[in-house]
Amino acid sequence: MKDTSKQYDQVIAKCRDLYIKKMKDYGPAWRILRPQSVTDQIFIKAKRIRTLEVNGESKVGEDIWPEFIGIINYGVMGLIQLERGYSDVIDMNAGEALTLYDKYIKATKDLMMAKNADYGEAWRDMRISSYTDLILSKIQRTKEIENNNGNTLVSEGIDANYQDLINYAVFALIKHDEETAG
Repeated sequence: MKDTSKQYDQVIAKCRDLYIKKMKDYGPAWRILRPQSVTDQIFIKAKRIRTLEVNGESKVGEDIWPEFIGIINYGVMGLIQLERGYSDVIDMNAGEALTLYDKYIKATKDLMMAKNADYGEAWRDMRISSYTDLILSKIQRTKEIENNNGNTLVSEGIDANYQDLINYAVFALIKHDEETAG
């Protein structure tokens, strides 16, 4: 039996490592982005994944896996931006940004584990291309909610959609790791 929690942590360790390295290069420059811009950054990454899945080739020589990592890291940045609001200046240091990263990853993993129990790990029987489509669908939902100033009648909010985006990307990377290891 597969240990989803351990696999999740292994994927996140790679994402977190890249997040730390980017912090060293740029600091938390993303603090300037409004949540809508974060959503659009995630859209760009998901759209590239789908284009590569459909076309089967990359003109720049990079595959889809770094894009899933980007979706995870931008999803966390989006959750931070929802909590803190955007800033016209960089108003936090790398340590604080990492603490918030860990906080939101923990909450997102906790949500995944609860849903995973309810759904019986159905994600394991899905195709990676389906995660891509679900991510694109969640982005469209998020954009609609953003266009409605965050208001919903019966649906989850932007934060829940960001968490789902993160978890779908984690699932894709877990499946990729299984396929390349196996």
